[in-house]
Amino acid sequence: MAQATLTKSSLRLTFDNGVDENGKQLFQTKTYSNVKTDVTSDQFNAAAAAIAGLSARPLVSIERNDTSTIN
Repeated sequence: MAQATLTKSSLRLTFDNGVDENGKQLFQTKTYSNVKTDVTSDQFNAAAAAIAGLSARPLVSIERNDTSTIN
């Protein structure tokens, strides 16, 4: 049976960046790489909230992007 091994994890935050002249919603993203792979969802959320607290823009979404190898 194949097994997946988590090799990398990153945190992606999306911020509200206002609207353009046509009324289209604009977003700004920031990605933090090399996050420890054993971090829990609660720890991930706490880190994202702490980082977002330093931004003048409202936080829209938090994403965790994991990369695994299949053996």
